[in-house]
Amino acid sequence: MRYFLDTEFDGVGGRLISLALVPEDGGEELYVVIAGEAEVVWVQRHVMPFLDMVPEPVKLPHMSRADAGQVVAQWLAHDDRIEIVADWPEDIAQFSMLLITGPGDMVTIGPVTFRMVRIGGFSCAANSEVPHNALHDARALRKHILGLEP
Repeated sequence: MRYFLDTEFDGVGGRLISLALVPEDGGEELYVVIAGEAEVVWVQRHVMPFLDMVPEPVKLPHMSRADAGQVVAQWLAHDDRIEIVADWPEDIAQFSMLLITGPGDMVTIGPVTFRMVRIGGFSCAANSEVPHNALHDARALRKHILGLEP
């Protein structure tokens, strides 16, 4: 299945703060928040206040990075043909790094294909119900790619 990915992180190359996967078919979504504080002032102001602005069925408690990697792997465990679509390379990098559990070790996950799409004139955050919230931004990306925009 194809999943639309968005992440929030503490500045370029910074630690992962949150990650969302929204399935193409509109089914169950995944949203994880990694416990911790932001160091970058812009992130403190524009990301952190909006982390928990998601519906209850989707919302999970803030967790450790290791737990988040396990949650992502378990959530994708039913799928043996995973395609992850993102509009920014660091989203893919952050997702990939979350899968690593230690030197030479990673969570168990099926084959994954990544697709980065650059969409001129489109911004997930600008088209999101809650800008800079990974779940809402991933939903906006899905709507745009699938042509579901009003």
